Amino acid sequence: MAEIVSLAEAVSALVHDGDTVALEGFTHLIPHAAGHEIIRQGRKELTLTRMTPDIVYDQLIGAGCARKLIFSWGGNPGVGSLHRFRDAVQNSWPVPLEIEEHSHAGMANRYVAGASGLPFAVLRGYSGTDLPRHTGTIAEITCPFTGEKLAAVPALNPDVSIIHAQRADRRGNVQLWGLVGVQKEAVLAARRSLVTVEEIVDELEPVPDQVILPSWAVTYVAEVPRGAHPSYAQGYYERDNDYYRRWDAISRDRDAFQAWVRETVFGAEVTTK
Repeated sequence: MAEIVSLAEAVSALVHDGDTVALEGFTHLIPHAAGHEIIRQGRKELTLTRMTPDIVYDQLIGAGCARKLIFSWGGNPGVGSLHRFRDAVQNSWPVPLEIEEHSHAGMANRYVAGASGLPFAVLRGYSGTDLPRHTGTIAEITCPFTGEKLAAVPALNPDVSIIHAQRADRRGNVQLWGLVGVQKEAVLAARRSLVTVEEIVDELEPVPDQVILPSWAVTYVAEVPRGAHPSYAQGYYERDNDYYRRWDAISRDRDAFQAWVRETVFGAEVTTK
């Protein structure tokens, strides 16, 4: 059953050096506050996995937390490149970064296989691409029924999956809605999990198209208002587009980035309950 703790307590207990860690959220409900807490606690040698790594992963990589990135697309959405990511790959700054690239469909199916207790997933999504030549975790298999050539990818079972959601009740049942990605699958595939939420309430009021994660599927819940900022949380706040634009200039320069980490990550007071 999920335990309600502070963000700092959850990250300290769940995320260890060398772990494989997923921070999932698709444009919406991206767990930025949790990413910053990982930086504050100085975690190193992490394998970061995410379908669409954007600026929170740029921050984690630039802070030296990551040794490897498993992903399907990376960028500052609507703005451009991830400059800390690029610097790590091209110049090994602040530490070398290994990459493992998949398609969106491949990543999603890897999480689904992990959540389903299966060893691998099968899909057609890599046909005609160069990814199988560059990514060792894509294999060609033959369908035993039709003879069709298909791609297989191994299940993805992170040590820790972290997501953000709108609400949880006091028993640790989690409710999210709006634009969602593979948050549910990432949590179910993980060995341990943390859900940060906008608020903890006595009862979860039903919402159209909601996703419910039952308490038994979650390790820790932490109340972190605005924990997805600068991404948005439907029903709570909008996307901070200016933040994404400002990040481009900050992330281009190593000194500017390090100053940002000191002032914003280590200097900011985090509101948690």
